[in-house]
Amino acid sequence: MSTTSSPEIADMAEIAGLSPYALTSAEDITAVRGILADAGLFDGSIRIAYLGLLDPPRDSGAGETETPDRRFRAFLHNVLSGAAKDVVVSVTHQEVVSKVDLDTSVTGELPVIEEEFEVVEEILAQDERWLKALADRNLDVSKVRVAPLSAGVFEYPEEKGRRILRGLAFVQEFPADSAWAHPVDGLVAYVDVVSKTVDQVLDFGAVPVPAEHGNFTDPELTGPMRTTQKPIHITQPEGPSFTVHNGNHVEWEKWSLDIGFDVREGVVLHNVAFDDVDRRRSILKRASIAEMVVPYGDPSPVRSWQNYFDTGEYLVGQYANSLELGCDCLGEITYLSPVVSDAFGRPREIRNGICMHEEDWSILAKHSDLWSGVNYTRRNRRLVISFFTTIGNYDYGFYWYLYLDGTIEFEAKATGVVFTSAHPGKGYPYASELAPGLGAPFHQHLFSARLDFAIDGLSNRVEEEDAVRVPMGEGNERGNAFARRRTVLKRESEAVRESDMAAGRAWIISNPDSLNRLGNPVGYKLHGQGHPMLLADPQSSIAQRAAFATKDLWVTRYDENERYPSGDFVNQHSGRAGLPAYIARDRDIDGQDIVVWHTFGLTHFPRPEDWPIMPVDTVGFKLRPEGFFDRSPVLDVPPSKPASGGHCHMEAQK
Repeated sequence: MSTTSSPEIADMAEIAGLSPYALTSAEDITAVRGILADAGLFDGSIRIAYLGLLDPPRDSGAGETETPDRRFRAFLHNVLSGAAKDVVVSVTHQEVVSKVDLDTSVTGELPVIEEEFEVVEEILAQDERWLKALADRNLDVSKVRVAPLSAGVFEYPEEKGRRILRGLAFVQEFPADSAWAHPVDGLVAYVDVVSKTVDQVLDFGAVPVPAEHGNFTDPELTGPMRTTQKPIHITQPEGPSFTVHNGNHVEWEKWSLDIGFDVREGVVLHNVAFDDVDRRRSILKRASIAEMVVPYGDPSPVRSWQNYFDTGEYLVGQYANSLELGCDCLGEITYLSPVVSDAFGRPREIRNGICMHEEDWSILAKHSDLWSGVNYTRRNRRLVISFFTTIGNYDYGFYWYLYLDGTIEFEAKATGVVFTSAHPGKGYPYASELAPGLGAPFHQHLFSARLDFAIDGLSNRVEEEDAVRVPMGEGNERGNAFARRRTVLKRESEAVRESDMAAGRAWIISNPDSLNRLGNPVGYKLHGQGHPMLLADPQSSIAQRAAFATKDLWVTRYDENERYPSGDFVNQHSGRAGLPAYIARDRDIDGQDIVVWHTFGLTHFPRPEDWPIMPVDTVGFKLRPEGFFDRSPVLDVPPSKPASGGHCHMEAQK
């Protein structure tokens, strides 16, 4: 195992301001802060709730403007007044490009900022109603931790235009104790984090606090450590097969791409292309996980409001972990260390925040031919680009995979500690019992992939493909026939689609102006996993706010202002922003510059095996070439050399 670094990676500061896709540097952030201050937009009461690099604008053709303009978007929150601004700054031209004063009662609030986490517990520790509720339960306030949770939008008109967090309590007996094992049920508080006041303390009566600890490193739970595991060493004596140029441009096998990082979305892939014979062919302009929502399904009055937009409300990128060699990443690793802004406009490096390495991935192709005597085996490998983030109790891994055959895959890994409650008793229909008296409400983890396609250019279309059973009859006398049906999705209104696993439904993104040697449009096929979409009632608040999660697929005409499936400002927004608003324009999407939005996710009925720490669960999707190549793109992959020497099998020669 080793860590690979290169002069190019260490040189990021030098290219800041030159490439529109260069990772954000400390110099960029300092420059943005200075421009904001010079314009009178940044003082001691202002916090940066979001700061991110904007994509370069597209010109009337298929490229970027000739002179790259590094533009940054900043959400500014005034902690004294609650006022909010949406500002765009050009570092290249050292100027404020635009400034919008937001009416948060209409737009929704800016993302939650970190200093507000502690504020909730501090305010409640001085509130008489809260202290009485804890005293009624014989709880010491010094041992009570309060989870600061995004408020959502419910039947509280007085909350409009105010920054509200809701607090649920947990008991922590000592500093290393897992408080999630001891939920204080029947109690919730609503806190205004600007005025620093408590709107409501709702006490539905004391419930026994689960007593059994959940300290998953405690020998009482672990028992003796296993002694059966032998070391696994992954080595590449000649180094990895990929190269990194100019800080974040990656070349691997026939792939090329730029790796970006956004404080809201995390890892972003730009300009994904594949070298085919004598030309570099574009596939995606940009790919990211643009939203994640975690809706809970327990209607208890203490928890019926629980739903969290981990991307739009909390910003998954800012909580990216610093990854450790041999722990988070194994093998010959190259790290990238993105730089983000803290709330005060100061640069903060996330050391080793992005992990990149190769993995052997079993068999690529194999055949033993009885007629020709050819015995053929090729091994597969993939390039892995990943980061991990911690949002409260849950930890999420975001993994992008590129394969030798042109396949692109995304996988989300969910782990950490499930959100807990007291369990009401056997037969309760909305939560699992994990340990004596300890419950975990049913919930979902729903993600939205934003896939800005550019398959051989920007004239793309989407077709829905279903497998079709053909009835027995004339032309199918033996009843063995089946076919496929492809339907072009021509307008945005037609392109809001649901999965159908019984029909093997998939979606083909193709370019009708680029044909393969058989005369068919080149394309890629999106394979979803067909798990349930949002299970909340269609009339519910969360269904309005997370409308993207009600359908598996949406297709929109490209617009640089349409970045997020739930809109720009998710926190306390009443809903129908984002995709519902985008598709209301009902634009033509047949042979146009389009964006495909794919919803996928997990429905989690927690198990005893998920406690006290949850083994990783995974979900994702694949993009596979569909007539993109004229023939197999891996015929030139060489045979592997077995440890014993020679080659894997003998191959017949002419």
